[in-house]
Amino acid sequence: MIKKSLLVSTCVLGLSSVFAVDVEEYNKVSGVSGSVTSIGSDTLNNLMALWSESFQALYPNVKFEIEGKGSSTAPPALIEGTSQLGPMSRAMKDSEIDAFEKAYGYKPTPIRVAIDALAVFAHKDNPIKGLTMEQVDGIFSSTLKSGSEDIKTWGAVGLEGEWGIKPISLYGRNSASGTYGFFKKVSLLKGDFKKTVKEQPGSSAVIQGIASDISGLGYSGIGYITSGVRALPLGESEDELHEPSFENCLNGNYPLARFLYVYINKKPSEPVDAATAEFLKFVLSKEGQEIVAKDGYFPLTDAVCKEDKAKL
Repeated sequence: MIKKSLLVSTCVLGLSSVFAVDVEEYNKVSGVSGSVTSIGSDTLNNLMALWSESFQALYPNVKFEIEGKGSSTAPPALIEGTSQLGPMSRAMKDSEIDAFEKAYGYKPTPIRVAIDALAVFAHKDNPIKGLTMEQVDGIFSSTLKSGSEDIKTWGAVGLEGEWGIKPISLYGRNSASGTYGFFKKVSLLKGDFKKTVKEQPGSSAVIQGIASDISGLGYSGIGYITSGVRALPLGESEDELHEPSFENCLNGNYPLARFLYVYINKKPSEPVDAATAEFLKFVLSKEGQEIVAKDGYFPLTDAVCKEDKAKL
């Protein structure tokens, strides 16, 4: 989760242009070749493909293999050495960091690569104006840790007429997903999902389900939005609902803002292999962050890019 204090300290707050990418341009170097394997997040899968395609245009001798089955697949792959890149839509758990450190004697290195508004999507024709986080818990959770009532119909969140009697049809991700873990931690306060949530293997499947179900409601990264769904404003109260916008992610008003990460195995005081290092430098460059914006996510600020490039 991106905390407001973190955003204020690390993000440029002059937002005259919402998608302005004020980051240093990438400088190509010579002699970069090899193979790079990426195993991890489904949310980041499309971005990884776009980044690698643009990177290969600069370095044709670098070959990529990309697999996106969920964030929880990244730590084991890094530990086993079957991937150099571990994309994750959440921060690593303490247990995952501990397992890595037990294997190597040092911690994995997190590189922030984009900002995401984890969105709650409804069908495009649904008239709901937005939801409070307590309502989100009441809709998706069986444990109701926010103190919410159990919410099963659209009438329970204020819709009337024919909409009022419609049951809310729930869509979500499976437990291998970092999006599942992040939503469970922040929206459900670490509570349990209802058994009626239809778990999907990928983000696009969640969106497709909602788009074809007039009563559908689900969660996914903002980059997967289509014309068939609406990303709902969220907030702590009905009087303070905030759109999942770039500005609301930066200023901390949107409650489900998060960084997206790529984890790497970097020995302390030793450089990362050239292909991995240059790829991540490209991702953290103006060109790389423009790809982030084009893919529907939000670009990092120059301060964050410089801070994480220094880790390489």
